[in-house]
Amino acid sequence: MTKKIVELINERSAAGEVFYSFEFFPPKTADGVTNLHERQKYMSSLDPLFCDITWGAGGSTAELTLDIAENMQKNIGMETMMHLTCTNMPREAIDEALAKCKAAGIRNILALRGDPPHGEEKFTQVEGGFACALDLVKYIRERHGDYFGICVSGYPEAHPDAIVDDPEEMKKNYWKDIDYLKQKVEAGADFIITQLFYDVDVFVQFVKDCKKAGITVPILPGVMPIMNYGGFKRMTGFCKTFVPEFILQAIEAVGEDGTAEQVKAVGIMIGTFMVQRLLDSGVPGIHMYTLNLDKSAVTILKNVGLIDAARVKE
Repeated sequence: MTKKIVELINERSAAGEVFYSFEFFPPKTADGVTNLHERQKYMSSLDPLFCDITWGAGGSTAELTLDIAENMQKNIGMETMMHLTCTNMPREAIDEALAKCKAAGIRNILALRGDPPHGEEKFTQVEGGFACALDLVKYIRERHGDYFGICVSGYPEAHPDAIVDDPEEMKKNYWKDIDYLKQKVEAGADFIITQLFYDVDVFVQFVKDCKKAGITVPILPGVMPIMNYGGFKRMTGFCKTFVPEFILQAIEAVGEDGTAEQVKAVGIMIGTFMVQRLLDSGVPGIHMYTLNLDKSAVTILKNVGLIDAARVKE
């Protein structure tokens, strides 16, 4: 039987070894899926502790996510964590997805509320489904006991829905968000991966505040390399992410008119700086949001000494 990821994390931490992991998403075309499988074979050869695959907005990629997750676990040999969301998922669909995970030997789930379905602005609980990630964590534990390792998301700046301009209200929302995170852990979550961020000090403070609140499970920083000017602007806008001035200046210096390689080069420089600071702060591992591309994530990990340069293809 495969191990739960939290067991692997604890083993590495006990040995004083920092690890890394990769996240992928389901491509939109058959060719994209084929390309992803080839890229995953290469990235698996670099020995990540685990890899995860996302669940499409509104449950739109449920079957594809399950197929890719099974291929990652069975054929590529990656320790795989599958995202599972509440969006458009009644209990029967949740049960079916978890049964397929068991059959494929997948023991790790990232439990999320999920984004609203395509074209809708607000999340709506589906009939017979769940309203939030906390309910999903509770349900998995009630139905499957300790079989699955469960990860949940953490938000160093608070959930985007809770981010407001008023400082006093923002402070209340931030601590309310941490209290909710604690509830997810108490319900059975084993570890936490954060939403993307670009201010390392914000993450470090978040970890301290979580510990102050009594959260003791591992917290992994989610790092998204900047690969595309427009994509960076959209993602940080959507997530309401604070971007330090020096990062903004570096990206704006390249701007929309910069070549793809120029933007990626700046992104790798920024990512390397961030990851080194995270390592210096004592994180147990680094979780890379790859956007299904290997170069930026792998180069950053190589630059900080987590991947041997001899193993990296040029």
